[in-house]
Amino acid sequence: MDPKFTEVSQVFQLFKAAFVRKDFDTCMKLLTQLKVTLTEFKSLPPLFEETPNAIQERTLARDIYEHAVFLSVKIEDQDALERDFFQLKPYYTDTHGLQPSTQEHPILGLNLLRLLVQNRIAEFHTELELLPSSALENPCIKHAIELEQSFMEGAYNRVLGARQTVPHEIYVHFMDLLAKTVRDEIAGCSEKAYDSLSINDARQMLLFSSDQDLVKYIEEEHPEWEIRKGFVFFQRAKESAPCKEIPSLQLINQTLSYARELERIV
Repeated sequence: MDPKFTEVSQVFQLFKAAFVRKDFDTCMKLLTQLKVTLTEFKSLPPLFEETPNAIQERTLARDIYEHAVFLSVKIEDQDALERDFFQLKPYYTDTHGLQPSTQEHPILGLNLLRLLVQNRIAEFHTELELLPSSALENPCIKHAIELEQSFMEGAYNRVLGARQTVPHEIYVHFMDLLAKTVRDEIAGCSEKAYDSLSINDARQMLLFSSDQDLVKYIEEEHPEWEIRKGFVFFQRAKESAPCKEIPSLQLINQTLSYARELERIV
């Protein structure tokens, strides 16, 4: 066996051991080392050269990037998750003789969930279109599709309730983020539609289980709202929103200028 392959395998074992004991700082250091070393294998994307150990090297690299994706979720780094996913993706789309990975559908579903949390709906559907029809029946992919449908329909109770039925434990973190995305959407609509709401109505609308949770959310996310006499007032948010002046005089001058130019042409 190639000494370089053996070295990478040994470092990866150290990475997995650190991951199990939740020593994520060590994981990050080892992952950086692994990624640098992987660049020396010509059998990996984008070259895909058919070297003597090509299949073993691609399988190992895929396992490393899959663990990198899970690590980025654990440390709550969405930028790292996006980078690691796109480094991993060629191993799913251009398999070159690799056996299917048991983590493929959970990670593809995780990426869909990430896009949904970030409200990147167009990219969500683009990624969905790239999946084979057989993948759409996988529980991890179906979970993301059903969430997106509920989100678009405004069935926010279904979105929040889906946390109890996640198909993979790694999804829980993103379900919590999705709950925040949902509340932010409702909050944005509420302050445009109402001058004020009773605390009870605001709590129900924002899907909180207690008044204390509502108050905490307002203090952290919407300090411009006011709570007094049992009501939440949105008026300050409307008053603080910048109003753009219409440059009427400038528009009139431009219009007259265009009219003069048209007369000259005619």
